[in-house]
Amino acid sequence: MTTRTSPSVLLVIAVAAGLVVNLLLGAFYGALPPLPVPAGVTFLVLGLVEAGVAVVLYRRIRHRPGARPVDALAAARALALAKASALAGALVGGAWCGVLAYVLPRRTEVVAAASDTVAAVVGIVGAVVLVAAALALEWCCRTPDDQDTSPTRDR
Repeated sequence: MTTRTSPSVLLVIAVAAGLVVNLLLGAFYGALPPLPVPAGVTFLVLGLVEAGVAVVLYRRIRHRPGARPVDALAAARALALAKASALAGALVGGAWCGVLAYVLPRRTEVVAAASDTVAAVVGIVGAVVLVAAALALEWCCRTPDDQDTSPTRDR
């Protein structure tokens, strides 16, 4: 059994990324091209696909009627995908939060900041969906035996 991804680790990653990006934007914002809105949509699509995988795996691991059993290697790959996606989503979500924190107060003064605000909001939504789907996929990869054990019990 592997350990679950800790929400506190994801929060630390997001905050660190947000601070670094905010500081970098303070120094280089004028030299950057406009931020693309589709960049955030990419993570939204990845999150939706990962949520679909979570639903399918959940049914197969729980031996629902008509569902084929899950190969152990496929479950391990899905778990690795979930962990990597959660970390990547936290990193990118934190970065978009840093962008939003920088451009939101400047959107009335700088024309580019107004369009970058939209891109940042879309990016944050996409990252949140990806992290949520990754954590759901990780939860779905538990075996039926893992459900019976309590994390507070001594072994």
